[in-house]
Amino acid sequence: ADISEEVVRLRSHMDQFRATLELDEPVGRRLDFLLQEMNREVNTIGSKAHDAGIAAAVVEMKVEIERMREQVQNVE
Repeated sequence: ADISEEVVRLRSHMDQFRATLELDEPVGRRLDFLLQEMNREVNTIGSKAHDAGIAAAVVEMKVEIERMREQVQNVE
């Protein structure tokens, strides 16, 4: 299955996440929302892709997103 649309959206969310980190204002909720969106795209990639390599990458991305969500809980 074609996952290019999800990859484009995931990259966009990642770019927005990086840009948000540079803001001089409270960003915790925005970062949490972006991580939710990233997780949604990764889940869609995982359900569409029928490739072992992509499946392994999806698991790693989910682990990292969860780790980031834990960190974001400490950000205002």
